[in-house]
Amino acid sequence: MLLFVLAGEMPWILLLTLAGLLYLTWLDLREEPVEPMVKLFWGSLVLLTNLPGYAALRIWLAVRRRRGAAHRSA
Repeated sequence: MLLFVLAGEMPWILLLTLAGLLYLTWLDLREEPVEPMVKLFWGSLVLLTNLPGYAALRIWLAVRRRRGAAHRSA
Protein backbone atom coordinates (compact mmCIF):
# COMPACT_ATOMS: atom_id res chain seq x y z
CA MET A 1 0.00 0.00 0.00
CA LEU A 2 2.77 2.44 0.80
CA LEU A 3 4.21 1.80 -2.64
CA PHE A 4 0.84 2.57 -4.21
CA VAL A 5 0.51 5.78 -2.21
CA LEU A 6 4.02 6.94 -3.11
CA ALA A 7 3.64 6.06 -6.80
CA GLY A 8 0.18 7.61 -7.08
CA GLU A 9 -1.14 4.69 -9.11
CA MET A 10 -1.96 1.04 -8.64
CA PRO A 11 -0.55 -1.27 -11.33
CA TRP A 12 -2.51 -4.50 -11.58
CA ILE A 13 0.57 -6.70 -11.21
CA LEU A 14 1.49 -5.10 -7.88
CA LEU A 15 -2.09 -5.40 -6.67
CA LEU A 16 -2.07 -9.08 -7.64
CA THR A 17 1.26 -9.54 -5.85
CA LEU A 18 -0.14 -7.88 -2.73
CA ALA A 19 -3.15 -10.19 -2.77
CA GLY A 20 -0.83 -13.20 -3.14
CA LEU A 21 1.37 -12.08 -0.25
CA LEU A 22 -1.66 -11.58 1.99
CA TYR A 23 -2.85 -15.09 1.12
CA LEU A 24 0.60 -16.54 1.89
CA THR A 25 0.60 -14.63 5.18
CA TRP A 26 -2.73 -16.19 6.09
CA LEU A 27 -1.45 -19.66 5.17
CA ASP A 28 1.68 -19.19 7.29
CA LEU A 29 -0.16 -17.88 10.35
CA ARG A 30 -3.33 -19.97 10.43
CA GLU A 31 -1.73 -22.89 12.31
CA GLU A 32 0.56 -20.81 14.53
CA PRO A 33 -0.45 -20.76 18.20
CA VAL A 34 -0.34 -16.98 18.58
CA GLU A 35 -2.94 -14.45 19.65
CA PRO A 36 -5.24 -13.02 16.96
CA MET A 37 -3.76 -9.56 17.56
CA VAL A 38 -0.33 -10.86 16.51
CA LYS A 39 -1.83 -12.31 13.33
CA LEU A 40 -3.54 -9.00 12.65
CA PHE A 41 -0.24 -7.16 13.16
CA TRP A 42 1.56 -9.33 10.61
CA GLY A 43 -1.31 -9.05 8.14
CA SER A 44 -1.27 -5.27 8.48
CA LEU A 45 2.51 -5.12 8.11
CA VAL A 46 2.39 -7.16 4.89
CA LEU A 47 -0.50 -5.01 3.64
CA LEU A 48 1.48 -1.82 4.21
CA THR A 49 4.97 -2.88 3.16
CA ASN A 50 4.37 -5.75 0.69
CA LEU A 51 7.48 -7.92 0.20
CA PRO A 52 9.67 -6.50 3.02
CA GLY A 53 6.87 -7.17 5.51
CA TYR A 54 6.42 -10.72 4.24
CA ALA A 55 10.18 -11.30 4.44
CA ALA A 56 10.14 -10.08 8.06
CA LEU A 57 7.25 -12.46 8.80
CA ARG A 58 9.14 -15.44 7.35
CA ILE A 59 12.25 -14.57 9.39
CA TRP A 60 10.14 -14.21 12.57
CA LEU A 61 8.46 -17.57 11.94
CA ALA A 62 11.79 -19.30 11.29
CA VAL A 63 13.31 -17.95 14.52
CA ARG A 64 10.15 -18.79 16.49
CA ARG A 65 10.02 -22.34 15.16
CA ARG A 66 13.75 -22.90 15.72
CA ARG A 67 13.50 -21.71 19.33
CA GLY A 68 10.44 -23.90 19.87
CA ALA A 69 12.29 -26.94 18.54
CA ALA A 70 15.29 -26.18 20.75
CA HIS A 71 13.10 -25.95 23.86
CA ARG A 72 11.35 -29.23 23.04
CA SER A 73 14.59 -31.14 22.51
CA ALA A 74 16.23 -29.87 25.70
